[in-house]
Amino acid sequence: MDLSGWHGIRKTLGPGIIMAAAAIGVSHLVQSTRAGAEYGFALVWAVLLANLFKYPFLEFGPRYALATGQNMIRGYAKLGKAALWVFVLFTLLTMFAIHAAVTIVTGSLASNLTGIDLPVIAWSGIVLIVCVLLLIQNRFSFFDSLIKALMVIFALSTIIAVVAAFSITGYQAEPGFIPPDIWTVSGVAFLIALMGWMPIPIDAAAWHSIWTVEKMKLTGYKPKLSEVRFDFNLGYIGAALIALFFLALGALIMYGSGESYASSAAAFSNQFLNLYTLALGDWSGIVIVICAFTTMFSTTLTVTDTYPRVLTHILNVLKPQTETSNNRIYRILLPLISAGSFLFLVLLGDQFRLLIDLATTLSFLTAPVLAYMNHKLIHHPDIPDEFRPKPWLSRLSIFGILFLTLFAFIYIYWTVLI
Repeated sequence: MDLSGWHGIRKTLGPGIIMAAAAIGVSHLVQSTRAGAEYGFALVWAVLLANLFKYPFLEFGPRYALATGQNMIRGYAKLGKAALWVFVLFTLLTMFAIHAAVTIVTGSLASNLTGIDLPVIAWSGIVLIVCVLLLIQNRFSFFDSLIKALMVIFALSTIIAVVAAFSITGYQAEPGFIPPDIWTVSGVAFLIALMGWMPIPIDAAAWHSIWTVEKMKLTGYKPKLSEVRFDFNLGYIGAALIALFFLALGALIMYGSGESYASSAAAFSNQFLNLYTLALGDWSGIVIVICAFTTMFSTTLTVTDTYPRVLTHILNVLKPQTETSNNRIYRILLPLISAGSFLFLVLLGDQFRLLIDLATTLSFLTAPVLAYMNHKLIHHPDIPDEFRPKPWLSRLSIFGILFLTLFAFIYIYWTVLI
């Protein structure tokens, strides 16, 4: 690629990394590690298929933003009021559960990182306050730069942990260990929860379209489609690989050890870090805790920023006169949504596994509808031909809708009808 090409990529790079920061959180640190810990490498196929079949629907987000100069929320309105209200309803149904789930994991890890013994709910509140203070000025450039820095720290620490695990430990279970069967009610429920956020909910296509529009406004540069896709693929493929890294860590260190995943966030955090240091040595403790906390803080920061931004754009569509007050609306919604998520945590308590499985399952069950909406939107007559997906991507999109629908019915069959 010539220098002018790299110049364009440099101006475009950012939204894909923000998406990766949002993705590499509970789905990776908790669910992927738990998949490896409980089933070894048996669920690699689920991670790969979830990433493959969600790819088109998430790629359509930045593609739509580049093609139209607008975010997908406005696109849903073009599909009709029903499509817009489906997105609004799904956002409101999952918003507090998703935000609370990522925050409570971050809070539990903050306690380990600092050594300050506070209840995990208190730490969750502190994490939310820090995120709100960092974001209150609504400066996308600062948010963009901070996430990039956090992701560099995270990537380096993760690579160190994975290399150490492969070189020091072996993939073997304790004598007499009986591998669990995934095709049970509890197994299928976990499988759906694993794929629900793998690598990220399909709602994130609309989030990504907002970040892409913001990036174009910030730089004053309209990128080529190839540059936008490079940014997206960098974040998406990176997130998929890191999911496999965490599954491998769980399989190499926890599988067949007789340990079961903790049901509270505080216990999970201690268990997670202790098992790694026992397997890799005390030297790894600081690497693991930095890796884990950086992962979850970047996710929490991204989600804390995203929902006020999404709701602001929903208001813009429903009431166009609000567009002149976007900064003020964002600054009002930012603490309000964070307070709502904190209240959600207080009411639910430290029901760690319940909270995460609830949030991830809701995301998966809503995925087929959102996938169909994204497919229909990117093939809308208003989309110029040069921005339409290639035939292979359109076909993958159709297969993705069938895949997501099939597993939604499998979940309903195993958990409701049996």
